[in-house]
Amino acid sequence: MSAPSVLPEPTRPEPALPGRRSEARPPGRAEGRPAPGGSGSGRITGRRLGLLLVLCGAIFLEGIDVAMLNVALPAVRADLGMSTGSLSWVITAYVLGYGGFMLLGGRAADLLGRRRMFLFWLTVFVLFSGLGGLAGSGWTLIAARFVTGVSAAFMTPAGLAVITTGFAEGAQRNRALLVYAGTAAAGFSLGLVTGGLLTGLSWRWVFFAPVLLAGAILPAAALLIPREERPARPGGGRFDLAGAVTSTAAALLLVLSVVRVGEPDAKLGVTVAAAVAGSALLAAFVLVERRAAEPLVRLGLLRSGPLVRANIGAMLFAGSFFGFQFVVTLYLQELRGWSPLQTGLALLAVGVDAVLAPTLTPRLVERFGTARVVLGGFCLAAVSYALFLPVGLDWTYPMMFPTMILTGLAFALAYGPLTIAATEGVAQEEQGLAGGLLNTSFQFGAALGLSVVVAVNAAAGAGSGGAGTDGLRAALVVPVAAAVLGAVVTGSGLRRETLRRRAGGPSRPA
Repeated sequence: MSAPSVLPEPTRPEPALPGRRSEARPPGRAEGRPAPGGSGSGRITGRRLGLLLVLCGAIFLEGIDVAMLNVALPAVRADLGMSTGSLSWVITAYVLGYGGFMLLGGRAADLLGRRRMFLFWLTVFVLFSGLGGLAGSGWTLIAARFVTGVSAAFMTPAGLAVITTGFAEGAQRNRALLVYAGTAAAGFSLGLVTGGLLTGLSWRWVFFAPVLLAGAILPAAALLIPREERPARPGGGRFDLAGAVTSTAAALLLVLSVVRVGEPDAKLGVTVAAAVAGSALLAAFVLVERRAAEPLVRLGLLRSGPLVRANIGAMLFAGSFFGFQFVVTLYLQELRGWSPLQTGLALLAVGVDAVLAPTLTPRLVERFGTARVVLGGFCLAAVSYALFLPVGLDWTYPMMFPTMILTGLAFALAYGPLTIAATEGVAQEEQGLAGGLLNTSFQFGAALGLSVVVAVNAAAGAGSGGAGTDGLRAALVVPVAAAVLGAVVTGSGLRRETLRRRAGGPSRPA
């Protein structure tokens, strides 16, 4: 499908890092393109390397926080006396805050300043993570997790936008984004193991550990993230309040309806009402943006074929992965009796992405293009999940290992390049928005995939008397189907990228 390219901004100097002068771009060079002999090699050194490490530290913090809590939930329930229904809200509250405010968070980074948003919300993230560790009741913990999710929704797209505006588009930005993506995956993988270890001491350390880590990240971020002037806005500086309210309310209701699908005690009427109200608010949001003098989201951005395909791909990839992870965790802990630590160690092989994303993937992207690499990731994901379909109660870990290692390789090929595809070619003043859209797609996809897998597992398990692996095998079809559909969506853009590469143009996502 043909889509108009995003026009480059007028020539302007690259954002300067502290202690360095901005380097003026040669006239006529598109914003974000590497100058000859400059960033084209993809090497990142000096203060830029320090900046990247700080931003990677923050996304690692967010990933490890989520993963450690997943492992600690049984201990939390036992200590605080929470019911199964209220315990699920410890996760749901975070997902609501994260998914509901992500789009607004991404746009806030563009309008109010990426550095300002990143530092402020990282501080809020740390404070409420610590509050969660001090919680004496279930509702205090749930409230803390909601605010932590909201802070992540503002912090994450701001950090991504700092990378996409601070590193020249091309080989250098691609490498930075792939290192960033690999660090996020490492945080999640290591969090499963670390959570098991810390829960052995006390589940409260699952919340206190991120606070200690952030003690090193915050001052380094304040030093290394470049200062910026608050962006000038047309239309008299008016803020699209109606767009902010309708988009956030729509996202909150839609995410809530998706999350509640997989919960056994959820009332169907409430779930349907939330979905209908969310859809109505989404339609209202589109009408508001069409008439707004200064819209929160420029709807023309959504006419970019590469961006739309990247976001659909992100939703499908996250849905397949988190659905698969739920099945594996349920299988190992509920059916096989493995401990949380043993389960985390079993999934550790998936973390190979942390090594491959910054080393192998940049070379593959440069050689074959973004779309082909993402397609390869989806194909590997489909194969890896399919290999787990015959799972039985007598399986040994060597029988599971091919799926684990192939899933990690698929993550390395798809996750980072999807980030490149969703932000490449987007004007600097909309990079935060592009990051917010991408992270919303990841978050919504994860919630949707998990809910569908839970619903299918429950239905199939009930049909077979709830015994054995019948429900799990049926649920595994969901991530396989999502990965196959993602491959189809990605493959639909291959022809345009092939024509562009043959014409000698820049390798943008197809």
